[in-house]
Amino acid sequence: MDIRRLTETYAVSPQITPEDVAAIKAAGFTTIINNRPDGEIPVEVQTDAVGQAVAAAGLHYVVNPVIGGAITMENVTAQRAALDAAAGPVFAYCASGNRCSIVWALSQAGRRPTDQLIATAARFGYNLEPFRPQIDGLARTAG
Repeated sequence: MDIRRLTETYAVSPQITPEDVAAIKAAGFTTIINNRPDGEIPVEVQTDAVGQAVAAAGLHYVVNPVIGGAITMENVTAQRAALDAAAGPVFAYCASGNRCSIVWALSQAGRRPTDQLIATAARFGYNLEPFRPQIDGLARTAG
């Protein structure tokens, strides 16, 4: 498991397994967001399998499947709501962490400067520059 802390309260990661949940909890996370659609992955790492491990660990689990190239405003709204409701640091995962970074940046539009959002993700190799117009547009409507 590769935890990439974008901020003090939000980290992303490639796909996790149920066995990774204990380490995620030990790292101080209180919420896990699953941004990976079940149709992309084998049953042993799908929503139900990871969700059972998350529940057993006493963590909060949010399922917000993001389809690559087709992020919706519902995805953005759900990610923002999960972050706002979290009692502590949030851990999000997808195939590589990229979708988690994109939906995070979109959800934080208007709360953090666009340049900061893009630069934060870039530190981990995620190129959010193509999303600049969307982040700026959301920031205008949020402010």
